Amino acid sequence: MLNMVFLLDPWLSSFDQPGLCIAVAVLLHYFLLAAFTWMCMESVEFYLALVKVFNTYIPKYTLKCCVAGWGLPAIVIIIVLIINKDFYSNGSQSENNPFSKFCWIRDSVVFYISVVAYIVLALLMNTAMFITVLLQIHSVKSRAQKRSGFRKR
Repeated sequence: MLNMVFLLDPWLSSFDQPGLCIAVAVLLHYFLLAAFTWMCMESVEFYLALVKVFNTYIPKYTLKCCVAGWGLPAIVIIIVLIINKDFYSNGSQSENNPFSKFCWIRDSVVFYISVVAYIVLALLMNTAMFITVLLQIHSVKSRAQKRSGFRKR
């Protein structure tokens, strides 16, 4: 959906309809955040599969993942819309601006908080999960080597 909305954005923004542009920008923002949220959910799944191998039953796990994966981006979008829906719009209407026909977030502070900070947090969480999994794999490998060395003696 992110790719489809991204590709349709310039065409839809050419209609010069502010409501349509806001809707397209909101969808683009939502699907971008959802993609990174689901990437985070995959890192949590990776952690549960490789580190917490046993006794990891979580009741209604899929439902909880769906609520987090689709709900967290929605909360961010709702907050931005409540503050000011005009943060989403076309660029300036000058012809020399390459983004003049693209619906997106026009306030740089809102962009850095609701997109960049969100993505950085997702990447930091993924990095933390990846390091944790690597350390777990390394410790399992070390223990296996110690056991095989003890058996050889």
